Amino acid sequence: MPTTIVETKPRPFKRVKIDPITLDIIENAMLNARWEMDAVLFRTAMSPGIREQHDEFPMIANVDGKMVVGQFGSFIHGFKAAYDGTIEEGDIFLTTDPYSCNGAVSHTNDWLLLRPIFKDGRLIAYSAMFGHMTDIGGKVPGSLPTDARQIFEEGIRVPPTKIYKKDILQEDILNLILKNCRLPHWNRSDFNAIVASIRTAEKRVIELSDRFGDDVLYSSLEDLLDRNKRAMATLIKEAIPTTKQYFEDYICDDGMGMGPYKMKCAMWREGNKLHFDFEGTDPQSIGSVNFLLNEEMFKMFCGVYMIMVFDPQIMFNDGFYDLMEVHIPEGTLLKPKEPAALSCRTHALGRIFDILGGLLGQGNPDFMCAAGFSDSPHFMYSGYDKKGEWYQLFQIGFGGVPGKPFGDGPDGHSMWPSFTNVPNEFLESYFPLRIEAYETIPDTGGAGQNRGGNALRVSYRFLEPGEISIHDDRWLTYPWGVNGGLPGERSRKILHRKNGKVELLQSKCDRIKVDVGDLLHFDTWGGGGWGDPFKRDPALVAFDVEAGLVSEKGAKRYGVVLNDDLTVNEKRTTSLRERLSKKRGKTKLFDRGGTIEELKKRCKRETGLEPPKQPEFQLLNKPAAKKKKKKTATKSRKRSKAA
Repeated sequence: MPTTIVETKPRPFKRVKIDPITLDIIENAMLNARWEMDAVLFRTAMSPGIREQHDEFPMIANVDGKMVVGQFGSFIHGFKAAYDGTIEEGDIFLTTDPYSCNGAVSHTNDWLLLRPIFKDGRLIAYSAMFGHMTDIGGKVPGSLPTDARQIFEEGIRVPPTKIYKKDILQEDILNLILKNCRLPHWNRSDFNAIVASIRTAEKRVIELSDRFGDDVLYSSLEDLLDRNKRAMATLIKEAIPTTKQYFEDYICDDGMGMGPYKMKCAMWREGNKLHFDFEGTDPQSIGSVNFLLNEEMFKMFCGVYMIMVFDPQIMFNDGFYDLMEVHIPEGTLLKPKEPAALSCRTHALGRIFDILGGLLGQGNPDFMCAAGFSDSPHFMYSGYDKKGEWYQLFQIGFGGVPGKPFGDGPDGHSMWPSFTNVPNEFLESYFPLRIEAYETIPDTGGAGQNRGGNALRVSYRFLEPGEISIHDDRWLTYPWGVNGGLPGERSRKILHRKNGKVELLQSKCDRIKVDVGDLLHFDTWGGGGWGDPFKRDPALVAFDVEAGLVSEKGAKRYGVVLNDDLTVNEKRTTSLRERLSKKRGKTKLFDRGGTIEELKKRCKRETGLEPPKQPEFQLLNKPAAKKKKKKTATKSRKRSKAA
């Protein structure tokens, strides 16, 4: 049964004509409210993942639940379909369970709070925010086990629940949830910070409605959605071919020694509508690399990608969603069936952006982007310090953004544009570790006319005994280059023990014990290059070498020869480029560094790790075996005689 909205004074809104000045004022006021939500959260949250790295996603939606401003797209349609209850003034809803909200949040660490905004007894809008909690219980600290086989191993799950009724906190429910977390004081603080942020949005929306009138606010939000739809319709018509385009990419492994896992998608246009079909994607994993991809969320990913590549001036919102059709087969890696584990879903989530890049660029290669830092690698460190107090760190790693048609990819950057790094001073003040290196790694960005961004190295020296967990990918497959650009370098994790022993760690692992003095080099991966590297301005290569982004040896990948003073040797550079270009021959549209079979064959030699084994998939709805009829001895003899 769908959700029931309870209004004490229900009455319809009237669509009125909005002049451009008023629309501009309301648009910017809404954007300011969205950023104010962030500011309130960052100043009141306690966990470094939210307070310092900004692992949170705000939203303000119209009365129909369509996101007008925000970062991650609206989930309200799926929420209302899943929640069997009432929405009333003074309510705040909490959910953490992906399966109860059709993937509005993609793992149970994300706590999503929703506030319906009422004015004069009538629903006028919604505000919402979700943030990543450092811990929600489960089998390992951080609640993201790499070896989980079911979601029950990943911590407490909260279905859509009224955590506030008539603005009164249901403390017994909250206390029950917090009892299942290793850091309840952090979770309570972050919960209260999210509540404060969505109430801030509520206040600003009501102020706008008081200032301009309910109908003007309603009509302005509709106009902003309509404007986005018109702009996206133009982009789709101009950029998307009617011929089907196909692309596939891979998650390297599942943390259980199996992989890679294929994600495949087809894209085409019919009239003004853009179609995506993920048929051919691998079945769901028995491990935790599954990603419950909400169709609306994928539309949001696609919209953001298209806007950033083709026209960054377009204000992003949900207005264009009915211009897209998305098919994701059930029981696959991207639409697993409950209770499949989801705690390692970040790798599939990030790889979606590489797939979009491979699809959208085929129709117009000049706008194609290479594969980049399509992930949010996790590092977790926990234990008891000398005082017997529990410490627990959750941190997200950064890497190389891909080379683009309009320039180089940034070095050591987050996949999510709004994320920021945790200051090293903060880490060293609050956790028993020392950061001995925080630097980009030269030559890890793919060579190209526009260079891929370099990977990041963070070196952690541990000052207390504890355990670490790592979530990462792209250690087997390369972040591919495009239009002649070369792939970026892969990731790796190296643990130097205080006794001199060196251990090469898997990209996904838990329960790795560390001792005082051990040193971990956490190396992420670079972005692929865009365009022929032999067409890059040699002066830019010389600048990169001087800046420490490219080594002198790495300059040869661009066919550039430098003098002792790091100036370009023009004559030798021209000669080298001619020779290398002739030897290479025609450039590739995509350079993956080899096929999957070739990469697995070279795996041990190139990475030091054994190649992953062929995945064993979950078999769903397996038909019961038919019972064979027993043959009697008499019937057997008769058949024998007849023969």
